[in-house]
Amino acid sequence: MNPAVLIASIYVFALAAFLGYQVISRVPPLLHTPLMSATNAISGISLIGSLVLAAAAHYPLFAHILGFVAVTTATINVVGGFGITDRMLKMFGKRKTEANVAPSLSGATK
Repeated sequence: MNPAVLIASIYVFALAAFLGYQVISRVPPLLHTPLMSATNAISGISLIGSLVLAAAAHYPLFAHILGFVAVTTATINVVGGFGITDRMLKMFGKRKTEANVAPSLSGATK
């Protein structure tokens, strides 16, 4: 690989990592759930791309191995992300009130 291309690739990766950290750290807590849902959709797209790469016949074995790793990690990311999103949304769901749960104190039955 050309050293200039390698240095440019590392520079782009470092810049993207720094920019991603800055963007995510400035998101208010109220918007974390919608942001997580959007990133799950993006992970779903990368899952489809990794499935295509893993199933292609004309790529070398190394590409198939990387495709399998990509499918595995993207699947874990999507399933875990939706699980966490569901858990966070349940926190904002309706709660049972004590009037509905507590037994009648008067002793009268209906």
